[in-house]
Amino acid sequence: MSVVEFGGTGQGVLLLHGLMSRATAWWPVAQWLRPFGRVVGFDQRGHGRNPRRGPFRTEDFVADAAAAIEDLDLGPAVVIGHSMGGLHAWCLAATRPDLVRAIVVEDFAPDNRGRTIDEWKWLFDAWPVPFESLGHVRSYFGAAIFCDYFEEREDGWHLIAAMDDLYEIAGHWGTRAYWDFIDAVACPSLVIEAGRGGQLPGQMAEAARRSGGRYLYVEEAGHVVHDSAPWVYRGAVEAFLSTSISPV
Repeated sequence: MSVVEFGGTGQGVLLLHGLMSRATAWWPVAQWLRPFGRVVGFDQRGHGRNPRRGPFRTEDFVADAAAAIEDLDLGPAVVIGHSMGGLHAWCLAATRPDLVRAIVVEDFAPDNRGRTIDEWKWLFDAWPVPFESLGHVRSYFGAAIFCDYFEEREDGWHLIAAMDDLYEIAGHWGTRAYWDFIDAVACPSLVIEAGRGGQLPGQMAEAARRSGGRYLYVEEAGHVVHDSAPWVYRGAVEAFLSTSISPV
């Protein structure tokens, strides 16, 4: 696995990225998280520089996160996840409570049964691949954070993750619900929902209620709340961690 040590000491803080992203995309967030402990991210299977691809069941990703906490001696860790990473944080807290002290889940609905990749696959198919430069990537997506997702090849800039892998991962979410995992979460939790993130309405608030967690709805934010509304996100996470764990 491709592990990124962002700095800090003491309490482990594990960062789990979203679909098509990678660990390095957490760099701006990691800078202000360091007072809360040793901040570490890793490329999840099928992403970044992690050579491991399938299988892509949620349980496989969760096992990888548990192994990272154990192998890097981070536990019990604060686990912070965006989108896909948020789902894995929920499931890890439910199945390995010994490894998780608190979780932050950013913009992921726990029940997407019936939804398929056809709802958004056309967006990916419309990309002008290969992109001509990182400036082209930034201009097309309207955010610099997407530059971390791409790599330069001989003919231009390409997404590091394989599209077929991403379709398989996301397709899995449409076949199941995760409420049993939500109900089993016992550690402190913060659920942050983006007003413009496109998640099914009401689910994230219900997940917070069922797990006894805190809930924040950021009306103006896009799916990557920590990038589109960084100060709101930072304030919420810092306040949550300050009352859930002790800064080092």
